[in-house]
Amino acid sequence: MTPRQSRFVDEYLCDLVASKAAIRAGYSSRRASEIGYQLLQKTTVQDAITERMNARAQRTGITQDKVLADLEAVKQDAMSKATDKAGNVVMASHAAALRALELQGRHLGMWKDRLAVTGEVSIADAIRQSAPRRAALGPPLATSLVGADSA
Repeated sequence: MTPRQSRFVDEYLCDLVASKAAIRAGYSSRRASEIGYQLLQKTTVQDAITERMNARAQRTGITQDKVLADLEAVKQDAMSKATDKAGNVVMASHAAALRALELQGRHLGMWKDRLAVTGEVSIADAIRQSAPRRAALGPPLATSLVGADSA
């Protein structure tokens, strides 16, 4: 790994944003997104990121399990009952509870921020698949726009 790639790994671990890390590591700002993507595809860079993340987890004692346990504690606290000014029993923090649930659900992959599209479909295949639908609709209506104003 080159010294600049090593610097990229260091910078990437700050905020996990490849384009910003590429700029901070000294790569061209005009091509930062492309370069950051390319660097993240290199196995040497991937291995270095994984190694350094694992070392940081060991050093700090912060693991995914600990983060999830803390998130559960925040959720339980936010969902506890409290009394508002009018004397009504309400949830302590509805917004915090929803956010904790959202983060837990995202961790479990219950919803995706991005749609993964896989497979290949050729244009010819798509036309062949749509032919029965088009046949069921019947022939297209013949309309003419010529002379439409004179009617």
